[in-house]
Amino acid sequence: MSIENLDHRDALDKLKTLVDKIDIGMMCTNTSELGHLHAVPMSRQEVDEEGNLWFLFSSASETYENLQKSNQISVLYSDISNYNFLSINGIAEVSKDKHRIEKYWNKMIEGWFEKGKEDPLIRILKVIPSEGHYWDNKSNKLVTFLKVAATAVSGKKLDIGREGDLNL
Repeated sequence: MSIENLDHRDALDKLKTLVDKIDIGMMCTNTSELGHLHAVPMSRQEVDEEGNLWFLFSSASETYENLQKSNQISVLYSDISNYNFLSINGIAEVSKDKHRIEKYWNKMIEGWFEKGKEDPLIRILKVIPSEGHYWDNKSNKLVTFLKVAATAVSGKKLDIGREGDLNL
């Protein structure tokens, strides 16, 4: 893999492209007891122009409890069918922003909140990325596998993709 670190607008564009393509990420918060991570799958509602990730979640969740103790958060995205991966570290902000609840409300979210949009447990989670790292394959899984096999047989390095830091 070649190294391609991205800065500012290029980093934001890469982040947005990968998150929009993958959608479901593993959101990791810190537990207070042993410092272990608590991870849950979450579907993003939006990646805004500044690269902030927006989610709807419940104040009755362990994620919410953990964020009350530490606002440090990580979100890990994995598209194994195409060998694309993204790791984001950042700061979490929690709110009850009614405008965003209305904006993000859909049938899928409805299944999580019994009282609808007015459910008192609904919270908005904004993840403000501070750093990220990506692995982006240039082709599909089969082509990558063949390139890796060809490299093993021939000893000649083939470019199978790129990875790099996202300097946001």
